Formats: sequence, C-alpha cells, structure tokens
Amino acid sequence: MLSDKSLELISSEVGLDGGKTDFKTPWMYKFLLFVLPVPFRAMTNIHYYGLEKIPKDGPAIFVANHTSHVDPFLKIVAAKRPVHYLAKKEHFESHATKVLMESTGQISTARENGSIDALEKAVEVLESGCSMGIFPEGTRSRKTHAPFLQTGKTGVARLAVKFPKIPIVPISINGARDFMKPGSLMIKPWKRIDVYIGNSITFSEWLSDTAGGDYSEQEIEKLVSKGEDEKRDEMKKIYRKFTDQIIETLRLNGAP
Repeated sequence: MLSDKSLELISSEVGLDGGKTDFKTPWMYKFLLFVLPVPFRAMTNIHYYGLEKIPKDGPAIFVANHTSHVDPFLKIVAAKRPVHYLAKKEHFESHATKVLMESTGQISTARENGSIDALEKAVEVLESGCSMGIFPEGTRSRKTHAPFLQTGKTGVARLAVKFPKIPIVPISINGARDFMKPGSLMIKPWKRIDVYIGNSITFSEWLSDTAGGDYSEQEIEKLVSKGEDEKRDEMKKIYRKFTDQIIETLRLNGAP
C-alpha cells in the first residue's frame, strides 16, 4: 500500500483545479430520482447484477460503456442516488434539453479545448462528496456491429489520479442499443438489458498492483523529480494504461 505522501505527489501532477464553487445537487434532480426509477424498472425488462458492490455514500466515479441514450439513466437507477455527467455542450444550447441538463446538475463539455473546464467542474462535484458518471469512450459508439467498445479517452484516468482514494465502479451494459438505438427516440421496453456491476477499485490500489501500474514509493519519487517533459510523458502513459484496463474490465464484465 502506498503512503499518503506518495499519493499526494502523483495527484499533484494532474493539474486539475477545483474549489471555484461549492457544488450542490439541484433539488429537482433529487425529486426526479425519488419518483422515476420505480415505474421505469416496472415497465422495462432490465436486470441488474452486483448492486451490492455499489458504494452507498461518499464520492464515487461510475464508469460504463456507451451505446444508447438510456445508459446514463441505467447508471443512476443502479446507484440509487444522483450521478452527474459530462454532457456535450450542444445539449445546453438546445432549449429542449437545456432545462433537463441544468436542473439535474450535468456538466457542459467543450471537446475543442480538451474538456479541461469540464474536468475541473467534475473535480468540484467529487470534492463536494457527490458522484460522477463517466463514459470512458467519450461518446456513444457509432459502430453498427459488435464489438461496440471503442478506445477510451483518458479523462477518467485524470480524475482517478486526482482522487486516488475514490472508488471507480465499472458498470457493463448489454442490450441498451436494442432498447433505444443511437439516433432514435423510439423505446422498445420489452428488449432485455443486462447491467453488470463489477468490483470497485481506487487508483491507489491500481497504482501499486503488479497487474496495474506496478509503482513503488521510490518509483513515484523518481517520477516527480524528472524534468517537465519526461514527467508529462510518463503521466500520459499512466493515464493510457489505466484507461485501457478500465475498458478491458468493462469488456470482461459483459460490455458488448
């Protein structure tokens, strides 16, 4: 197990700042979460596995594969508490979706700037004790045939490094694409969806594990003492390896 000092050293290399505002979950989101999940589950053919693995309280990062517009709601129903998402900025520009996005505390993402502003807002969400929902692929899979999983973006890894003791919860969703196909608003509630919740892991656990980062205290100290270019390159390798293993975990747990 790595020391708090080592974790602080590597966490400081992420470069994401929060604390600009105190984030609070909008009351409307809490109300919707109270009234909608029960009828949603009653009218659909959705099966959850491993719900006992979900942290009951405290900040958490829920990661999942993404093939349908229904995926965010599937994670929210599984968590049984508000989960906040990085959503593309177009959802905040359309009046039809802007009210929903703002009333449920979702975060606008501008992809042209690498989503840095959105990740810093995500930092504030996690610092407040709330939960984030991340789709490591960055967007819905546009593939028309399985396997649908795409290469992951490293934003989830940066958040994990920033908060090395916050649990990362993998959620593999199978069948959502048939329930609600990309680009379609038609729902087929009789289509079966299986949602598999895997064992959570913290970045701290991953970093020292021989099957993960495989870093020792001495190697972390060596990393942070390198020149800026070398340090940046090594951090990118850590982000990439962590992200790739998250994607592989989703695949092994049932993501198509």
